[in-house]
Amino acid sequence: MRACLGAAMIILKAFGPFLGSPDASPFVIKVMALLRMADAPHRVERATPFAGPHQFLPYIVDGDAPIPDSVLIRAHIERASGIDFDAGLSAAEKAAAHAIERMCEDHLYFAMLHARWMEDATFKAGLGRHMFCMVPAPARPLAKWMLRRQNAARLRGQGLGRHSAADVARMGIADIDALADLLGAKPFLMGERPCGADATVFGMLDAIATPPLDIALRAAVRRHPNLVAYRDRFARRYFPEQFGEARLRAA
Repeated sequence: MRACLGAAMIILKAFGPFLGSPDASPFVIKVMALLRMADAPHRVERATPFAGPHQFLPYIVDGDAPIPDSVLIRAHIERASGIDFDAGLSAAEKAAAHAIERMCEDHLYFAMLHARWMEDATFKAGLGRHMFCMVPAPARPLAKWMLRRQNAARLRGQGLGRHSAADVARMGIADIDALADLLGAKPFLMGERPCGADATVFGMLDAIATPPLDIALRAAVRRHPNLVAYRDRFARRYFPEQFGEARLRAA
């Protein structure tokens, strides 16, 4: 299906590819997936979160005003193009998809955030080494310190940041186990074809499982063959140029 969004090509502001994944942020990957599912012409540009409307990425530019937040971006794509990513789902299936998204974005994401930003060894091997190329070299130490401090405050406000790393990991693993049980043997979350929530779940799973970082959440995903197969299936369908067979076997 082809979208008719804006007069010009959509510009997606993103962090950029990260250790085999199309972006460092699962929310950016989600928006990439939604744009591809809608067949919407777009291009991706690297940016820093400080330039965004809410000082977060992703945001898109479609016409005059930037649109922040992956939830609002999805609504914009659907409204502007007449696409319903959940077409054909029952009311109960839509409710289940919504609940799955909230578990991923409002809980599992924060467990991943804790592992990436608060655990020193993981931060140094991952984000600290690979994500700050857009920041001038003299300013990188300050930018890293500011963002780690900001994310520590976010985690404390959300609640997971008040717990030990081991407890945070256990809580995140419970989400991953629940996802595996909910998916079961289905090819996609709600059946034979992907819906809007699949973009969210794919983005989260790929951000956890693809970067070769030694975190408990990654090991938990890899323990569920159905989640690995689901990630690979979605990748082959919507990200063929970035997710070749060799990359998928190595992830």
